[in-house]
Amino acid sequence: MSYFTGAVAAVPAANKQKYADHIAAAWPLFKSYGATRMVETWGVDVPKGKVTDFYGAVDAKADEAIVFSWIEWPDKAAADASWEKMQNDPAMKEIPEMPFDGSRMIFGGFAPVYEAGRHSDAGYYQGFLLAVPETNKKAYAEMADEGWKMFEKFGALGMIENWGTDVPRGQKTDFYRASKVEDTEVPVFSWVAWPDRATCDAAAKEMEAGMADMDMSAMPFDGMRMMWAGFDPLFDSEKAA
Repeated sequence: MSYFTGAVAAVPAANKQKYADHIAAAWPLFKSYGATRMVETWGVDVPKGKVTDFYGAVDAKADEAIVFSWIEWPDKAAADASWEKMQNDPAMKEIPEMPFDGSRMIFGGFAPVYEAGRHSDAGYYQGFLLAVPETNKKAYAEMADEGWKMFEKFGALGMIENWGTDVPRGQKTDFYRASKVEDTEVPVFSWVAWPDRATCDAAAKEMEAGMADMDMSAMPFDGMRMMWAGFDPLFDSEKAA
């Protein structure tokens, strides 16, 4: 089963091209380590939240944009081995300097708990971060399946929900602080792929109307701490090949 390294970062908006150059240079190395795909997306519709949001997740400054990204691996063993190689690979020094504050980037290893549809040729993504009680893993997957039926009906291409399996604690920021994860909860990193933003926005209006009378307390997680945002693709290794 695939395994993902998920990350969220704050990048100065003025450095968008420099960031694109940085990740384009990094992809061949990740590929040589065994990665099967890398996707980087740029925040274009990132709302402020009352309890949590993507800005707070990475302590974003006023002039910074949110980047939501992932690297796909064949399995966790391949991902773990790659990070070991990376630390001692001289080629890493040839990659352009990171045009953002890496100390505020959050990242972790995630295994799919639910996957549907396809994730190629997406023109827009919705990214989500949340915290789910460990004991509710099955219930969350079942809820995701019901959610996918609705997303697909309104034009979504694919959806994937990833369960945190190797998520480190950070000195400044991390997934736990981002979603205010409690002791018995697990960080979840997920996304929905759409053909374009217009389809996503239209679907959101339809779903909001349909969910108006839904009992949110029945959800297997605290929806008040879930954050979501809209992202444009910035780099996709499938298209860069």
